[in-house]
Amino acid sequence: MFGTDIGIDLGTATVLIYVKGKGIVLREPSVVAVDLDNGQVLAVGDEAKEMVGRTPGSVVSVRPLRDGVIADYTMTETMLRYFMKRINQGMRRFFKNRVMICVPSGATDVERRAVLEAAMEVGARDAYLIEEPMAAAIGANLEIGQAKGKMIVDIGGGTTDIAVISLGGIVVSRSLRVGGDKFDEAIIRFLRKQHNLAIGEQTAEKLKIQIATCDTTEEEKSMVLRGRDLIQGLPRQIEIDSGSIRSAITDNVTAIVDGVKNVLEVTPPELAADIIDGGIVLTGGGAMLRGLPELIARETQINCFASDDPTECVAVGTGKALAEIENLKSSGRSGILAINRRGRRRR
Repeated sequence: MFGTDIGIDLGTATVLIYVKGKGIVLREPSVVAVDLDNGQVLAVGDEAKEMVGRTPGSVVSVRPLRDGVIADYTMTETMLRYFMKRINQGMRRFFKNRVMICVPSGATDVERRAVLEAAMEVGARDAYLIEEPMAAAIGANLEIGQAKGKMIVDIGGGTTDIAVISLGGIVVSRSLRVGGDKFDEAIIRFLRKQHNLAIGEQTAEKLKIQIATCDTTEEEKSMVLRGRDLIQGLPRQIEIDSGSIRSAITDNVTAIVDGVKNVLEVTPPELAADIIDGGIVLTGGGAMLRGLPELIARETQINCFASDDPTECVAVGTGKALAEIENLKSSGRSGILAINRRGRRRR
């Protein structure tokens, strides 16, 4: 008898957990605060993110996932264990859970195995991996089982996964190490270079969310931000407009658009025709960047739109995929990898 089916979007920026019958039950930043003096974990998730840039020298806020994969195995396991404990409160038998976690389509075998092992360490009875674009397509309610091409672009915190899906399998895919984090880094570099102002990751993220846009015709917005003057070394505030932020993130946006074009160039003609009919679907937090769907549509001459609840698509898709696990595995092209407590098996 199976326990609870759990889907996990183990994102570079945010972890989302989906529980069958309950929907999204947890959404917290992928951050762990650690005291270097004694190795003690002080906080995880929201509480740890609040500490970023505000801690004494002996306390660091660690982001255990980089570019969509595990960079610090121990901290990832600690973070997952904490989150699983929270959602399993009142459930005495953790080991009966089936867990599915997503990975970027470009993840190596070693990176995939590390994610599976981490899931087993925190108490899963059976652990499965699914590639992010497949999970995103399922979560966006695309009919992936048909002999008809569907194009999905999942823009997460660490990676952008682009894929064409047909008959329950990925036909063409590409994973770019470009995502929301790269946007934040670009904004930080721009302000240092153009305004001699140092800001933190949280301020850069706030700028991106509130005023960033890809649309040159959109009404300009502005925002007052505070940071440290790099010349005088004193606190300073300036007003920045959306045009400046657009300039800062242009290279990253262009990389995503070029990635979409590259995948379309190698897509079989019949599937390309299907994509013209169905359009390009955007998921992930990056799908909410204003003007991005319109920019991709102009550059490709194909309709492009963000899915409903784009930030939840991957997590919901992992949960739904567990319910259809046998059908997905039988397609032979789903790329699902599995492990259980009796040994390993590849599907």
